[in-house]
Amino acid sequence: MKVKPDARYALACPTSMGLRITPENRMAVHNSNLFYLQATSAETNVLNVASSLGRECLALTKFVADSPMAAFIKSQLRARNIHYEGIDVPQGGPWGWRHQFNIADSGFGLRAPRVWNDRAGEVGRTLNIADYDIERIFGREGVGILHMSGLIAAMSPETTACCLAMAKAAKQYGTLVSFDLNYRASFWKGREEELAAAFHEIASAADVLVGNEEDFQLCLGFRGPEAGGKDLESKIENFKAMIDQVRAKYPNAKAYATTLRQVVSANEHLWGAILWADGNWYVEEPRPIPVLDRIGGGDGFSGGLLYGILSGWEPEKWLQFGWASGVLAASSLNDYAEPADEKQVWDVYAGNARVQR
Repeated sequence: MKVKPDARYALACPTSMGLRITPENRMAVHNSNLFYLQATSAETNVLNVASSLGRECLALTKFVADSPMAAFIKSQLRARNIHYEGIDVPQGGPWGWRHQFNIADSGFGLRAPRVWNDRAGEVGRTLNIADYDIERIFGREGVGILHMSGLIAAMSPETTACCLAMAKAAKQYGTLVSFDLNYRASFWKGREEELAAAFHEIASAADVLVGNEEDFQLCLGFRGPEAGGKDLESKIENFKAMIDQVRAKYPNAKAYATTLRQVVSANEHLWGAILWADGNWYVEEPRPIPVLDRIGGGDGFSGGLLYGILSGWEPEKWLQFGWASGVLAASSLNDYAEPADEKQVWDVYAGNARVQR
């Protein structure tokens, strides 16, 4: 898979930036009074692996003018080496636009994590491709890979249209397209037919498709197995059978991938991954991993996978680096992987937790 040479930005994404608040010390939301604040979005979580390792990345988004929360988001993106472009929209009074809140705890033991999204008035729902200088960004400056998730693609009719237009523009300028299907029932409710058509069009343009078996069924209309077990071995075989169908319908894609997760407790998961690329299957058999906060593990996997593609590695290393980047995200209260260097990721893959001096 060839990445556009001499592109300024390794990765770019359309996204709606928000804020996540998490109780300290793995407490639950309802009985906590101290919270950790971070700037977040599924798409910038993916960019964070490459941005942490020195690659220039770009978030295409929108902000509320003169908002201290918007200022916080911008400062956090700068600290994470993620450039951003997006117009500032007047708030329009106390009942106007704002940045969404993701309120989540990490869970502990057999108490599962809980997530509550508060997205009323979210300014990112109004993304429009006309807000960006597409010819400059994709043409003169250049983007290696445009990454989109099903969250931003399904958030509103406006973001759906923006993602469709951006996928077409990316292909026009020789940019690869990565699409993580990321199905959310609440986003699809009442828009099933419209979104099925839009996701089909984006998937048709995608060079990399990421999603679990259910994502491919619910977003793209594929049939699952007549009878399939819930154990990880069954999930691997079911995913392989699913991708055989997907490849026939979406032959433009060069890679299809998903993570494999079995929850032992909030603190321990079995974590694996599977990839089809270059006519071959690559499997990372699930291993037990300790979990500090599971949110963002899948985004870390996608970010590591795309970093491997950007680096020109063989597909086996894409999967290994993606697997380890997902583990790294799960070892942090931040919902993104933030590697210090490539060695740290490869040490995670090797299971080398010895002190580094």
